[in-house]
Amino acid sequence: DGQVDADAQTVFWHSSAHILGEAIEHLFGGYLTIGPPLASGFYYDCYMGDGVVNEDDYGKLEKEVSAKICKKKQKFERLVVTKDEALAMFKYNPFKTEILRTKVPDGTRTTVYRCGDLIDLCRGPHVRHTGMVKSFACTNHSATQWLAKDGNDQLQRVYGVSFPDKNMMKVWKENREKAKARDHRVIGVKQNLFMFHELSPGSCFFLPHGTRIYNKLIDFIKGEYWKRGYDEVVTPNVFNLDLWHKSGHAMHYKDNMFIFDVEGAEWGMKPMNCPGHCLLFGSTTRSWRDLPMRLADFGVLHRNELSGALTGLTRVRRFQQDDAHIYCREDQIEEEVLGALDFMKHVYDIFGMTYKLELSTRPEKALGDVEVWDRAEAALASAMDKFAGKGGWKINPADGAFYGPKIDIKVSDSMDRVHQCATIQLDFQLPIRFDLKYKSQVAVKKEDGDKAGSAPPKKKQADGAAKEGFERPVMVHRAMLGSVERMFAVLTEHFGGKWPLWLSPRQVMIVPVHADQFSYGEAIRSRLHSLGFYAECDTSKATFQKKVRNAQVDQWNYQIVIGKQEMANGTVNIRTRANEQKGEVKVEDFLKMVVEERDSYGRGEGI
Repeated sequence: DGQVDADAQTVFWHSSAHILGEAIEHLFGGYLTIGPPLASGFYYDCYMGDGVVNEDDYGKLEKEVSAKICKKKQKFERLVVTKDEALAMFKYNPFKTEILRTKVPDGTRTTVYRCGDLIDLCRGPHVRHTGMVKSFACTNHSATQWLAKDGNDQLQRVYGVSFPDKNMMKVWKENREKAKARDHRVIGVKQNLFMFHELSPGSCFFLPHGTRIYNKLIDFIKGEYWKRGYDEVVTPNVFNLDLWHKSGHAMHYKDNMFIFDVEGAEWGMKPMNCPGHCLLFGSTTRSWRDLPMRLADFGVLHRNELSGALTGLTRVRRFQQDDAHIYCREDQIEEEVLGALDFMKHVYDIFGMTYKLELSTRPEKALGDVEVWDRAEAALASAMDKFAGKGGWKINPADGAFYGPKIDIKVSDSMDRVHQCATIQLDFQLPIRFDLKYKSQVAVKKEDGDKAGSAPPKKKQADGAAKEGFERPVMVHRAMLGSVERMFAVLTEHFGGKWPLWLSPRQVMIVPVHADQFSYGEAIRSRLHSLGFYAECDTSKATFQKKVRNAQVDQWNYQIVIGKQEMANGTVNIRTRANEQKGEVKVEDFLKMVVEERDSYGRGEGI
């Protein structure tokens, strides 16, 4: 069916990373460190002293891989060794021995894999032999530090991609060239959408036309909130760090926060909204009748990303999310998850993107009652069966977060690139940490004098349970776009800068043939403006042909040509962005047409 099995791809690219490591050893020597598979290929890091890898070396590495290593069909052989044996085997390589000393407990065993003359620490699994790699390419290189820590030894990183079929490489290269042309950083400059400045790295300045798109995305989600029963809230941007100690984020996330002193106490810019929403929920007594409670927040978030990791709009320090948290009873999980999945489908159908669903279940170090986990996972599985059908989703065993199971939503764009933007995540732990509770149905009925509401026999309370008469809500973290900044980048490249009408910052350009039609053109522009369209009338001294060309280059969805005849007839002559001539229509008919296209989220010829 043309679809790629993600697990098989991971194994294939993991094996290819070993092959790349073997080629690096052959050509450059040095010490190999780590070489993992990625979502888009793989890489290998190597310590070379003062040596470096550059683009001129790609051909040598590719020749070494294809003409020698893969041609020999070297078998991948798994060996089980003790920690001491592994330390002796890798005594020449200080990086591998550090991994062994810190990651492998004393007195235990680990595994290594051999292919050709390369022996490498690895859990596996791998393909049978190197000959299964039919096409291989080096794609990039960079410098990095051992363990990504400043001050550690500098390493050379080489990225690659490989396929079991040469035609797959051809398609990949075609998509890569398309992706270069569609790079959101390039289109952003061409279309005057956004800029960055060295005085605030990682924080985007959205220019007027970019802000139009940004606001349209937010308005789109807010419109859905209104239809789907969400309540919007506004929460503070800065909090005393005690909030993050209470939520548990400070222990793991403090280095990624902007921290500062306020009257002798540590405060921080919020990197996420969930702890603030817990304060809102816990601010008053809640009843079982109040649930579900859906709180949505477009609050500004800040994360102190390393400057070297900042990349256009995909990795920033200042951003907003279409962040919402649903507080619900355990018996409402399935219904709320179904609602969130339907929300997600609506959004990505409009964007023209496909998606795959995966259920990540309880990990080994999960917190909370196993029975609650089991019931929650069953509710998620039931919701996914109803939404996608049995067999329409996959399980990722033991890959959930420690605080709850989650649904991973992987969307594919027009170039078949996979993005993880939307998320649906259950959380049992934050309600415990913030002592969130609601009056149970039994307790409320008892207060109301309902004899039928007498309490059932008492059960032994689970760890973290609410006090008698109350129950803990389940918290559902969910986002459809994720970061608005990142989604802006994804959609820029997905549409290639050819924005659909509803999202476009340049919707209708009116092109008068002669100055005599300027006032007629301005009248049409005014009517479009009153209907909420971004419209302009080109009254410049440029030639007619130049005006039309400029409108096409600037990606105006429609160019409306008006001459003497159109003014006399009360009509416009329609050209599309693709220079397709639609002909002469009445102004009223044109207005009706564009309103219908915009309000139905039509994609036109955008993708």
